[in-house]
Amino acid sequence: MVKTNVHFPTDYNLLWDAARKCIEISRCLAKTQNLEGWRKALDWKKRVKAAFRKLQKTKRSGGTNKGFRLKYATDNYLGTAKMLQKKVVGFQAGFTPKTLSQELTFAELKYYFEMLGKHIDLVERRLIKGEKIPHSEKLFSLFEPHTKWISKGKAGVIAEFGEKHLIVTDQNNFIILNQIIADTPDAAFAIDIAKQLKNQFGNRIASLSFDKGFSSKEIIEDLESIIPNAIIKQKGKPTKERKEIEGTENFKTLNSAHNAVGSNINQLTYHGLDKCCDKGKINFNKYVSLAVLSYNLHGLGSLVKKDIEKKRTKKQQKVA
Repeated sequence: MVKTNVHFPTDYNLLWDAARKCIEISRCLAKTQNLEGWRKALDWKKRVKAAFRKLQKTKRSGGTNKGFRLKYATDNYLGTAKMLQKKVVGFQAGFTPKTLSQELTFAELKYYFEMLGKHIDLVERRLIKGEKIPHSEKLFSLFEPHTKWISKGKAGVIAEFGEKHLIVTDQNNFIILNQIIADTPDAAFAIDIAKQLKNQFGNRIASLSFDKGFSSKEIIEDLESIIPNAIIKQKGKPTKERKEIEGTENFKTLNSAHNAVGSNINQLTYHGLDKCCDKGKINFNKYVSLAVLSYNLHGLGSLVKKDIEKKRTKKQQKVA
């Protein structure tokens, strides 16, 4: 996976993000047309931030009557956010963009205003009504909305935030395919990857191996119909027939070669592909692609260097 440059998200700190951006952008737009109403923008930020900090502190505290104190802090925070919401509604109704720059900034305000309403609703539902919010309704960053919640089962780590990244390497460890994975990969995704590679390289692909996470009975059969030497270990307890297949020397050799992919990923991570600090989905994709290109150029340089050294050694042996 590749991490995005985001803070740990909660519905109430994302509400603060939305509120402060609404205040900052509204103030900026008001200045462009000498409009009144946002001269006390800093006071608004202080009010909302104070309510947010109070809720945050209460959430982290212990002691008696925590439930009552938490409800009080949440009500206060939501009340302040809703007052801001009304103010921004009034401002939007009375503001007409006059330049392209103002139109773009106004569109930005609309986005953060939508996020303000969304997170008022989420905080109210979760902390006041006690609802469990489905993952599908959550956003993990207002500034990098493509960010996903990724739980890898690491000790002491609840989750990491970014996007999953798939790479396919050839026998020389060059990356021949890299792809950002939007959702959890399944059998259909693996089949699609196999078809892409088959279309691009044809019969030059002698074998193809996948991580165990892609495994299912259906996928193994489907992969073998596309590429004969499809190497993927079966999840759980393998059948007698499957155990025999996975016990062959051919399977063991190719599966062992697949383990090198872990080393490729570690090398990418070590050289900076653990986290992208660039802003926006487009720049995130560029960052990943440039990292893959750099990795391949580094690998090519290593091969060229080995070839030069090999020729030099042969030449020295002839002279001797």
